[in-house]
Amino acid sequence: MKVLLFGGAGYIGTHVALEFIERNDTVGIFDNLSSGLKSNVHPEALFYEGDIRDKARVLEVLSLGWDVVIHLAAYKAAGESMIKPIKYTENNITGSLNLITGCIKAGVKHFILSSSAAVYGEPAYLPVDENHPKNPTNYYGYTKLCIEENLKWYAQLKDFEYVSLRYFNAAGYDERGRMLGLENNPANLIPVVMEVAMGIRPNLLVFGNDYDTADGTGVRDYVHVTDLAKGHVLAADHLLAGKGNLIVNLGSEEGLSVQQILDTARSITKKPIEAQYVDRRPGDPAKLVASSKMAQKVLGWNAEHSSADTIIETTWKVYEANQKRMKA
Repeated sequence: MKVLLFGGAGYIGTHVALEFIERNDTVGIFDNLSSGLKSNVHPEALFYEGDIRDKARVLEVLSLGWDVVIHLAAYKAAGESMIKPIKYTENNITGSLNLITGCIKAGVKHFILSSSAAVYGEPAYLPVDENHPKNPTNYYGYTKLCIEENLKWYAQLKDFEYVSLRYFNAAGYDERGRMLGLENNPANLIPVVMEVAMGIRPNLLVFGNDYDTADGTGVRDYVHVTDLAKGHVLAADHLLAGKGNLIVNLGSEEGLSVQQILDTARSITKKPIEAQYVDRRPGDPAKLVASSKMAQKVLGWNAEHSSADTIIETTWKVYEANQKRMKA
C-alpha cells in the first residue's frame, strides 16, 4: 500500500507513519513543518515539504500515485479558533478542500480524515455515539464538520470513498520510545502537566473542582496515540477492501478526570506538580466520553494502550529523554 500523510510530521502523524512502515507499506509525508518536526520523520518515509494551501504543490505530490491519503494537517486549538477564525478557514477549510479536489484530479480514490469529537459540541447524552447531534461550540469543531459534509458530497458525486475518524483526546507516546519530538507550545492537559513536572511552568490551572463527577473535576476520554495510529491502518484496509464510507469515533470509552491525570502523574514522575484550582471555563461540560462500539464492530479496533498509567508513563519518558538531550 502507498499512503500519503498530510501533516505527517506532527505528533499524531509520526505515530501513524510508524504503524504503516512497520508493516512495510510505502509512506509519504507532506508537511510545512510549522508545528511538525523533521527530526520525527521516519528515515524510511518519503518526505515532501509543502503547504496544503498551495494547490499546485498539493497536486504535484498527489500525482505521484497513492492508494490512500490521510489528512492530519489541521490547526487544532479550539480557543485560538474563536480568536483567529480566518487562520482556521484558510488552513482547515480551504486547505482541506485543496486536498479533496486534488485527490479527485490525481485519481486518488481513498481518503481518511482526522476529524474530532469537537463536531458534537455539548453532550446531549453519554456516551457520545456517531448519531449524536452535531452542534460545534467552537470554530475548530465547525471546520471539521464542514469537511465531513464535503466528503459526503464528493463520495456521492465522484469515484471517491472516505473514512472520517472522530478522535477524542489524543495522548501518550510510542511505548518503545521511537518518537521523541515534543509538540510546540502545547495547550492540552497532559503536556501542561508534564511541563509543570519538569519545572517549565510553575503550576497547573485546574478549571473547576465542583462538577458533578466522582472527584469534582472534569472527565474526558483520553485515547493513546498508538491506538489512534492503529485506527488509521484499519481504516485504510477498510477502504482498500471496498467496504465503503465510514464515520466512526475513536475513544477509550473510559474517561479520566483532571484529578486522576494529576494524581497518576505525581505517582509516576515523583514530582509534586503544583495545581491551582480556579473557576470553571464557560462551556466546559462535566463529562465527555465516547462510544467506540462502531469502531470495534466495523474496524475491529480497540483502545488497547489507553490506560492512565500507560499514557502518563510513555509521555514522561519522552519528556525525560528530551531533558537529558538538552543537558548533554
